[in-house]
Amino acid sequence: MSKSWASTLRLPKSTFPPRPLPQAREQYIQRCADDLYKWQAVNRPADAEFVLHDGPPYANGSLHAGHALNKILKDIILRVKVQQGRRVSYIPGWDCHGLPIELKAVDATQGKTMAPGAIRGAARRLAADTVLEQMRSFRSYAVMADWDACWSTMDAAYEMRQLRLFQAMARRGLVYRRFKPVYWSPSSGTALAEAELEYNEAHMSRAAFVRFPVAAVSGGGGYVGLLPGLEGGFEGMLFAAVWTTTPWTLPANRAIAVHDDLGYAVVKVGQDAYLVAENCLERVAGVLAGRGETVEVVGTVKGSQLTQLRYVNVLRGKSAEPQPFIHGSFVTDGHGFDDYLACLSLGIPEAYPDQPGRLQGVSVLDGGSVAYRHKYPYDWRTKQPIIIRATAQWFADVGTIKADALRAIDEVRFVPENGRNRLEAFVKGRSEWCISRQRAWGVPIPALYEPSGNAVMTDAERGTDAWWTDAPEDPAWIPESLRGKAEYTRGRDTMDVWFDSGTSWTMMDRQADLYLEGSDQHRGWFQSSLLTRVAAMADHTAGATTNTLGLSPFKTLITHGFTLDQDGKKMSKSLGNIISADQAKKKSGNSGTNGAPAFDALGPDALRLWVASSDYTTDIVLSEPVLKTNHQALLKYRTTVKMLTGSMHASARTAPLTAVDQIALVQLADAMAEVGRHYDAHEFNRAFGALNRWLANDLSAFYLEALKDRLYCDDGGGVLEPVFTGFLRMLAPVTPVLVEEAWEHRPGWMRGGDGERGAGVEEEVVVHPLRQLYWDPVVDESRLTLDRKQLREDVPVLMRAHAAIKAALELARGDKVLGSSLQCAVVLEVPEGRVLEALGRYGEELEAMFVVSSVELNGAVPDGAEWKYCEEFELEGGQCTAWVLPPKQAKCPRCWRYVAPKKDELCGRCEEVVGAAVQVR
Repeated sequence: MSKSWASTLRLPKSTFPPRPLPQAREQYIQRCADDLYKWQAVNRPADAEFVLHDGPPYANGSLHAGHALNKILKDIILRVKVQQGRRVSYIPGWDCHGLPIELKAVDATQGKTMAPGAIRGAARRLAADTVLEQMRSFRSYAVMADWDACWSTMDAAYEMRQLRLFQAMARRGLVYRRFKPVYWSPSSGTALAEAELEYNEAHMSRAAFVRFPVAAVSGGGGYVGLLPGLEGGFEGMLFAAVWTTTPWTLPANRAIAVHDDLGYAVVKVGQDAYLVAENCLERVAGVLAGRGETVEVVGTVKGSQLTQLRYVNVLRGKSAEPQPFIHGSFVTDGHGFDDYLACLSLGIPEAYPDQPGRLQGVSVLDGGSVAYRHKYPYDWRTKQPIIIRATAQWFADVGTIKADALRAIDEVRFVPENGRNRLEAFVKGRSEWCISRQRAWGVPIPALYEPSGNAVMTDAERGTDAWWTDAPEDPAWIPESLRGKAEYTRGRDTMDVWFDSGTSWTMMDRQADLYLEGSDQHRGWFQSSLLTRVAAMADHTAGATTNTLGLSPFKTLITHGFTLDQDGKKMSKSLGNIISADQAKKKSGNSGTNGAPAFDALGPDALRLWVASSDYTTDIVLSEPVLKTNHQALLKYRTTVKMLTGSMHASARTAPLTAVDQIALVQLADAMAEVGRHYDAHEFNRAFGALNRWLANDLSAFYLEALKDRLYCDDGGGVLEPVFTGFLRMLAPVTPVLVEEAWEHRPGWMRGGDGERGAGVEEEVVVHPLRQLYWDPVVDESRLTLDRKQLREDVPVLMRAHAAIKAALELARGDKVLGSSLQCAVVLEVPEGRVLEALGRYGEELEAMFVVSSVELNGAVPDGAEWKYCEEFELEGGQCTAWVLPPKQAKCPRCWRYVAPKKDELCGRCEEVVGAAVQVR
């Protein structure tokens, strides 16, 4: 007579689906992001607020994986802080001004004929639409924030704060206008700051060798006595040979820089002679020899002697006056900052040719006769080379506030620490910041110009659009104190977008706890934020630190790397290897309609897991193999959640705890401690690794296996509820949608009332895992009966024996003598002492712990056994052996353990549990 035991077992029953239901995703995101943010703003203490200030993304296109990396990192940190009991403040922002938006909104040709007001209107509409599009994407990543209060640099209130800060800096003398060389982008038609440059290692310049005739000191041939090698008389002309990589600057040349202590060769070529720097002699000689001319070095002279000479720049026209040789402590390639400073110190102004109109329309980047490959600055937006151009621009004085800025950096915590050196280097290497741009879409520099060109700042505040659209003669823009003194015109320069976003700290009434952006922002937003803050605060914080009055806008500064493809190449549009954030959520290897990738039902948690599993302090690879690995981990989490939600029983809350249960709690506590430490240190990939190790080694391979018999066939006890709680707490910062979904599918007995979600607010028996404090106990300590210190000492012994038994079982399975581990008896041979004592303490539970039918310590291994397998191992210096042998008793048809007295009979435990519930067919 066969009997059915299925109805007597506690088999898992869970409503949790293997993959999330797409139709439920939005409500889960709403609960775990928007609702949670609002909840914590009320239920976490106001005096423990954590402020993360947003580095505004640029509103000019769809998001890419780098955007997702940034926003998800911020969200993980915020969720960790909520778990730690902090109230978090995070208000997203957007950077909305500048050239890329203007060019995208207005066709380049069309823009030349459009009024500034029309250009600004088109750019504003594009930026506003992009903000909404990007916001939708960010929210789809389950990023929690105060989205209703989000800000942008084009908000009227924001622009007014920025203008007030600009005017305050101007009143302090930290903003001024000067005619000097600046980085100029011909492709963009505007000045650039150094932060807007990138460098092309393979740039090819068109260099030129130029000869300038040297003027006689006192009549014809008067310089002969000054130069060795020409004493015997000289009938030809003397030239200074100059090599430049910027031949387009030659019409503006006003001096030749030499170094007093360097040597210069006097070279005869036919009847003429040349002055050539000794380190350039070989190159110049090669050019002259190429023209069939013989080169003869007749003498050398120090640079200090050449400063007595004069030369003529014939490109300045017929009226050109002789120009000086000057000492320069630098090595220069032509028309640059060093030349400018050297001439400025000597009172030498910029020069212009007689007929500048003849140069109009000639490309400054063409010309020259010598190809020269070298590192060269490019406009980071247009990817085209820039030039150094002398124009009148507005500058912020960095030199005056540099010491204060460096003092502020000393008080900042950097993650990774090498970020400190990067930011310090950028600040130390900068004396001025060019903050004016020649575009219509931006915050105008509020300057009025007299006919002479002199500039006067105005405090008028009628709105930035009105600055451009009001009639030129509108008197409202002229301060009363200036009216009637001159005919003023409003300037048309706008502020650098780094100045825009760099003043965002003015929105806060306190120092931010954290700024977090890509490593490129050391020279960008981090630096501009620091400099504008210090410029505004330095007078008021003499001797103060960032921890008191807040000289720096941030207490902690975290940077992440760039996203790379599977070949380790930086993602870029030109290489065509960009993976968007949405693509990262697609299902690998499958296709949907028309060959398009099918959307992966794992949702935003898959993208978030990629972020958490990566070492964000370096560049991060995003590829199909990486995503596939993370998808497998997420599926493992889901499988575990399904098992837990289907196997937890209310009765387990009061059932006595076994040694196995208490070992599981120790392992859980240790895992949570390690994961928590890594979370607190912002080491999310290490937290991810610690969680996965606990899940694979401690929970899945040990506790869940050891618990199955008791769970399904006995009293349904165990500590699955504390495990469920701890597991979700560890997952909460990284996979909040999964946590929300797991909570939705928790057993009915864990809910309030009748166990069903009613129309009103749910009266929960257990606090929602996303709202729990991370370090709160997961189990009532009074239920613990074993000493945790002793358990921690014994667990390595138990785990090593467990591993040896499993190894021996695999040998037996290889020979196909058994399938289930329950089909064996185990004998452990161990030496007397601590190891035997440790194993002996858990003698009655070793069978359940090792998932075998019996365990005997130092018992006899029968010679005539049908089969036997062993694994030798070492414990605390002693040799041990795990023997796997045929079972001693019959198989229980209900629990499948080999502990029944006869075939087809129940074991004693099952007989007692089943009782009258046995159903006979």
